[in-house]
Amino acid sequence: MDASDRSADCAPFAALVYDPPKLPTLADIEREVMRGSAFSVSHSPDVLEGWAEILRDGLTFDLRGLAGGPPRPLPEVKAGVGAELARFSDMAALTLYPGPHLAGAQRLLPVIRVAANLLIDLARIGPANAVAWLPARLLIRMDLFERAVRPWLEGGPFPAPAFVALHANSSGGLRTEGLNFFIEQEFSLQSQTETGIAQLPRVAIRLIDWLVAHGPVSIPTEAVLAGTGAVFLEVQDKGLILARCD
Repeated sequence: MDASDRSADCAPFAALVYDPPKLPTLADIEREVMRGSAFSVSHSPDVLEGWAEILRDGLTFDLRGLAGGPPRPLPEVKAGVGAELARFSDMAALTLYPGPHLAGAQRLLPVIRVAANLLIDLARIGPANAVAWLPARLLIRMDLFERAVRPWLEGGPFPAPAFVALHANSSGGLRTEGLNFFIEQEFSLQSQTETGIAQLPRVAIRLIDWLVAHGPVSIPTEAVLAGTGAVFLEVQDKGLILARCD
């Protein structure tokens, strides 16, 4: 079965980004398995196809773009964390898709936890320079991704900087990109005071964590955030959340 026939209903989660000479081959992946990794190769076609099915914690994922097969285009990214986007234009991508059996469940946090762990495992092969989290079109340096995600995997707060991009809007506030992957809504955050504007990035991170925990907003709501106070939430047209803080 060709890779193009698999995961047809599932968009990719992420892409690991490498210097081209360091892009892993199927043999590199299999050697890592032999060294006792937490994942295994559950299916692999001819190496010229450049993909393999990877099993971790009972879930399967398609890994596409292995060296020796057709090259994968670099994903579109609009924001970077610890990574200058222009420097990555000549790099190679290894793309991670949820397996076909995960169709409809790929947005569940337990699935994302397994995917994040798998990305960290795979990134050690090469090693990878960065990971692009595709729902947010966000490129984050690999060590910063692991530093953000590891506490969450151990029971800490949701790692907003790894999964949701923040962009300045035209009115001096912030808007999210990628939050809709988790709650099917984005927000625009505003403050009416200079002190509040300076705190917007911190408030935004706390608000993302709150929304991932509480789910979508349908009526005017007050979110009380630890360390930053209350944020007032209203829903505008097309489901956009307008968030206001002091």
